[in-house]
Amino acid sequence: MTALLIAATGGHLAQLDRLSPRIPGVDDDSVWVTFDSPQSRSLLKDRNHLFVSYSGPRDLPTAIKNSSSAARIIRRVKPDLLVSTGSAIAVSFLPVGRLFGLPALYIESAARAHGPSLTGSILQHVPGIQLFTQYRSWAGGPWRYAGSVFDDYVPVVSRQRMEIRQVLVTLGTIRFGFRRLLEHLVRILPPEWNVVWQVGSTASDGLGIVTRSHMSGDELSSELSRADLVIAHAGIGSALGSLDAGNCPVLVPREKLHGEHIDDHQSQIARELDARGLAVHRPLADLTADHLMLAASRGVNRREAPRSLNLSPR
Repeated sequence: MTALLIAATGGHLAQLDRLSPRIPGVDDDSVWVTFDSPQSRSLLKDRNHLFVSYSGPRDLPTAIKNSSSAARIIRRVKPDLLVSTGSAIAVSFLPVGRLFGLPALYIESAARAHGPSLTGSILQHVPGIQLFTQYRSWAGGPWRYAGSVFDDYVPVVSRQRMEIRQVLVTLGTIRFGFRRLLEHLVRILPPEWNVVWQVGSTASDGLGIVTRSHMSGDELSSELSRADLVIAHAGIGSALGSLDAGNCPVLVPREKLHGEHIDDHQSQIARELDARGLAVHRPLADLTADHLMLAASRGVNRREAPRSLNLSPR
């Protein structure tokens, strides 16, 4: 069965990458649709893929423009199914897929622990789109529980307390800065630790550290595998990358109050992973070196065969 697998770059694409093997019937002929970025080029280099224009959060004009691209792509690929994990790109493609009479599935992001995102709220008004949540707690009405991307992982809590030599700090690639975290870490990280700083758009001037704005997917994977400790903003992509590498990350959520994101969904991600034993979550003001040592003493394993998602039609 050929599917169009549709996701924005970042955490949405990272989730769909992990979830796609658990979608019954999806095969190697499926076509990925996303934005052009170092992440997508690295992740999809050996898979069928198409790029469309980037649409940021609540970017309605580009979302409408991509609807025209959606119609052209659907005519060209002739898929049997459309699946998306968001965000605005789902609004561009799934309603158009329904106009073509195709099954269209929307899996809400694991970042949304308490209810649907704006994308999900829009799509629940489009007839025929099948809606799924990754949380049992708010399933109901049009939303069904499918399983979670976090089901792939199990905590290892008996890892021996270890000496920390290599640290990765990663703030993702979103357009918002997170200077508060850099300033706090400069104060609490021991000077003998070797720290790699991937800071995205965050300004680091005056802090006395050498930073990199971006890394390719391969470079980031290499740094994750080398790290004794990972400290990250609580984005889905950064969290999943750390878990894949066997690390229990320290996750520090960005806050809307400080202009670090459009809302506070990163707190939901961090709390969920902390509750599962897969991360250490602390608000920035409370983060100490002891929390860093706690995370370094833990590990994460990936299940060999997680269950298929429950995506059967009603």
